[in-house]
Amino acid sequence: MSAIKIQNLTFSYYGYVKPIFENVSFSFDTNWKTGLIGRNGIGKSTLFKLLLNQETYQGKISKDVEFIKFPPNISDTSKLGIDLYKELISDDEEWKLFRELNLLNVDENLVYREFKTLSKGEQTKILLAILFTKEDGFLLIDEPTNHLDMNGRKILSEYLKSKKGFLLISHDRNFLDGCINHVISINRNSIDVQSGNFTSWYENKLMKDKFEISKNEKLRKDIKRLKEAARQSKIWSDKIENTKNGVKVSGIKPDKGRIGHQSAKMMKKSKNLEHRQNKAIEEKQSLLKDIEIKESLLLHPLHHHKNPLISVSELSAHYGERQILSNLSFEIEQGDIVAISGRNGSGKSTLIKILLGINHEYTGEIKLASNLKISYIPQDTSNLSGSLNEYIHSQDVDETLCKTILRKLDFARELFEMDMIDYSDGQKKKVLIALSLSKPAHLFIWDEPLNYIDVISRIQIEEIIKEAKPTLIFVEHDKRFVEDIANKTIQL
Repeated sequence: MSAIKIQNLTFSYYGYVKPIFENVSFSFDTNWKTGLIGRNGIGKSTLFKLLLNQETYQGKISKDVEFIKFPPNISDTSKLGIDLYKELISDDEEWKLFRELNLLNVDENLVYREFKTLSKGEQTKILLAILFTKEDGFLLIDEPTNHLDMNGRKILSEYLKSKKGFLLISHDRNFLDGCINHVISINRNSIDVQSGNFTSWYENKLMKDKFEISKNEKLRKDIKRLKEAARQSKIWSDKIENTKNGVKVSGIKPDKGRIGHQSAKMMKKSKNLEHRQNKAIEEKQSLLKDIEIKESLLLHPLHHHKNPLISVSELSAHYGERQILSNLSFEIEQGDIVAISGRNGSGKSTLIKILLGINHEYTGEIKLASNLKISYIPQDTSNLSGSLNEYIHSQDVDETLCKTILRKLDFARELFEMDMIDYSDGQKKKVLIALSLSKPAHLFIWDEPLNYIDVISRIQIEEIIKEAKPTLIFVEHDKRFVEDIANKTIQL
């Protein structure tokens, strides 16, 4: 048991106006199973870089453990998994690796295959198993669930719960609730540390925000009152100045010689009062909290004259020689919010591409309503580069609406002028989400829309779906999101 202490930490990326961290101090214990929570781009992955000494910073980071990064940098993915173990850990005791693989329900034979031939989910589990064999290290785990299905996330959550301590970035609420016992939340102007899981942290956050919003409202009223008093004091001060200069007040020109001394004395008094009022205003303004307001998003689904919008009958498809869809039949009616569920490799993305008309390799019958307008969010964000403005225009959506939605998702204004290739994965995904929400459509089709998306934005997206009630078909492995919004399920 040892503490990791961060003292007076300050860090800013070159060209950024606002520092990522400014004189922040906090500490946490290596025995804690800690979730690191915050908006996309607020500094979670940056904190990992600073802990790993990959960036130059001001302040002090004290620790008695070796930090180990997940995912590690793999230079040669053609190597066997067992060789990567020996390379990353420098240990010939292979039984340790097999022990961890067993806990993760991973077939031991997979480590004798080339790493690049494994699925992303298999790669994730094998790398975690390798790194957790290093018993004297402290893992910094960055979004391990992005390529795992619901069952894989459940297994990984239970696995992490059995470990001694780690620092974990994840946006999956059920996953976090299953494996953490402390939370570090990076806020706009502070960092909070508290015990508990995600749900207890979020409940505390809502109560705290409600209190702070009420307190802010009172402070704003006080500031408004003080500003009015200061304005009246200035008027009084100006009148005294005019009297001293012999200017008529209420039509009477006073005797300058008789009131000169008295005028100077009153002038000093009025200036002191004005100064005290301005100081009180500054003090009140400094108490105002920069609370993160979860704003409502915008979504305007179109109504179609026909129902159902999609009819699928006896649909079958193959991936290579393997059949992944077999005699699938269903209908999508207006107002349906349909989750396509299944393990990795069960054909979820294949089904979406068939419905979109991208994949024509299938048998069976698909009927779409005429002139059906579809708004689509793909999994992949790697094609996003260049100017955001030009990309928005190329998608034929309203630029103002799209940027308004992005701002509501806490997308920083300075990102509007940056090349999209420099965006984080979460920021790129927010661009695709904002574009989809900006398109008037009869049907929304989203393929894993929440990958890399922060937890507050996920809640915003849930709320707009529940409010607008669009027709939506989606693939998503965030169990809580699926349970909260879906009214139908297609099980593959």
